[in-house]
Amino acid sequence: MTKDLKTKTWNATQFFSALEVNARAALSDHLETRFVHRGEALVRQGRPAEAFYLVVSGRFAVTIEGRKEPVSEIGHNQPIGEIAFLTGGKRTATVTALRDSIVLRLDKQDFDTLSQDNPDIWRSLTTTMADRLAATTAATPDPPDPRPHTIAILRAGNSAIPKRFIERFIDVFSRDLKTLVVTSDNAGDLLDCGKDIHSTSATRALNALETNYDFILLLADHNLTPWTEKVVRHADLLLLVGHHAKDPNANVLEGFASGYVAADQRRLVLVHETRTKVKGTQAWLEDRNVIMHHHVALDDMEDFERLRRFIEGTARGFVACGGGALCSAHIGVIKALQEQGNSYDILGGTSAGSAMVAAFALGHSPDQMAETIEDMFVSHKAMRRYTYPRYSILDHANFDAQLKRYFAGLDIEDLWLPTFAVSTNLSSYKLHVHRSGDLFTAIRASASIPMLLPPIYTDDGQMLVDGCLLDNVPIRVMHQLKSGPNTVVSFLVPEMERFDVDYDGLPARADLIKALLNPLQRRKLPDAPGLFAVLMRAMMANRHDFKRHLHTTDRLLVPPISTDIGPLDWHRYQELIDSAYRWTHARLDNNDHGKSQTSPSNRVSEPS
Repeated sequence: MTKDLKTKTWNATQFFSALEVNARAALSDHLETRFVHRGEALVRQGRPAEAFYLVVSGRFAVTIEGRKEPVSEIGHNQPIGEIAFLTGGKRTATVTALRDSIVLRLDKQDFDTLSQDNPDIWRSLTTTMADRLAATTAATPDPPDPRPHTIAILRAGNSAIPKRFIERFIDVFSRDLKTLVVTSDNAGDLLDCGKDIHSTSATRALNALETNYDFILLLADHNLTPWTEKVVRHADLLLLVGHHAKDPNANVLEGFASGYVAADQRRLVLVHETRTKVKGTQAWLEDRNVIMHHHVALDDMEDFERLRRFIEGTARGFVACGGGALCSAHIGVIKALQEQGNSYDILGGTSAGSAMVAAFALGHSPDQMAETIEDMFVSHKAMRRYTYPRYSILDHANFDAQLKRYFAGLDIEDLWLPTFAVSTNLSSYKLHVHRSGDLFTAIRASASIPMLLPPIYTDDGQMLVDGCLLDNVPIRVMHQLKSGPNTVVSFLVPEMERFDVDYDGLPARADLIKALLNPLQRRKLPDAPGLFAVLMRAMMANRHDFKRHLHTTDRLLVPPISTDIGPLDWHRYQELIDSAYRWTHARLDNNDHGKSQTSPSNRVSEPS
């Protein structure tokens, strides 16, 4: 062992500070320095505890079978596997290296031998462990920081990363954050390791950099060099950067990275010379499993700012609810939000709300969105043409034709802003999230009101209907995709409404047909809700369930809806827009939600 490593080992054994100096020295001689590669499991749940570990440098995730997320993280000078080691039991969790790390290993047999010669070692170690366990139990530990501190930039596809992208990305992160950029050119000097980038001293130095900087940006080489390998194994987040207009085929660097970096730690950044209509993004996604992709125009700094917010966990989301014609109110809300300087990084919606966010993502202004409603639902009666009720009550051909005029020929992944829609999968009885594929199909599935319109059937035989059956306000989906604040729109409809209807007075089929054919008799029919009204009310029955999923940074807006406007009253869209616009402006002014949504409150804005 080198003198430097021996010193580091001795410093690490300060964990055993209660021991006498001689006992501590004896223990130090039996500690084995071990290098742990990223992704390597140091201990596994259910296995015998054959050793105890102490972290010298690096980070580890603690996971338990049956839980998706890590329960904790372990860092510098913290023990691993001490309880099972002392009690002789089996490991209760799996501990995996989050990056290249260095640990000290104490073998169980060596410890038993040492304890026989130095009984104080056993007593001191158990006392230290008990004290640390008591302190941990008494305090509520902070959850692992979800933000990445070390960001690796790797080329995607078979062309070089544009130099201007690197310059602007660094500029965005360096403006008000302490950021260090490490490349193969300066790594040797920064890490004091020369060309031996895989040495334990280089690993320790790279881990230590985080204590002095907010972010470490690691720029990989163009080829698979030792430095590129180190960058991949050390990254908290991997940005795969490709030029959208170039060859999209995955390269050897990406293949190497896929073996170390999980999909939820990989983002695809597609670079464009300028903001223009996008086509063909699917070719970039076919061979890559990433948590999200981002379109970035080299001449638009806002795109770089948006990428930074996603990385920092402060991306701003907009969530639109379902509600048929009531969704026209979204337009008034959006108009007021825009006029007060609010902008958004990701959009999602259910049912008619999915069409609203799709139009929003396409860059349509509120006035254009209102014109679209007039054209589709008033002029062309998209939901007013009936058919023989074999497959649906409404003529889906007319509805589809109107919807296609605005959304056909577009793919969700080609939208400049990340966008999603949700539908209900009646084949699996699960929520279906549309994040890629044909935009028309996603909106059509999300808005397939059962009975009124036929379901959408996928190529693999799945039956998709309106998303509001399972999630009318998809805030949970938004939280699964990103951290950060969201503006959430829902509608307040009467909590309870009584219907003064004489059930026995409802006419039989023959009497109903006669009454419908005779205008004088038609007026005598009971004033009971019709089929559409009952159906829409049933679909919106769980509309308030989403509130328990709101986070403290989410802002809920609930514009008032006139009680005499129903989900199929598309001809009254302008009333809904105007009312929601005035109400939202007043709420934003009163709650002091001005031009910035960096730290929105969780105040629920509902009509009083």
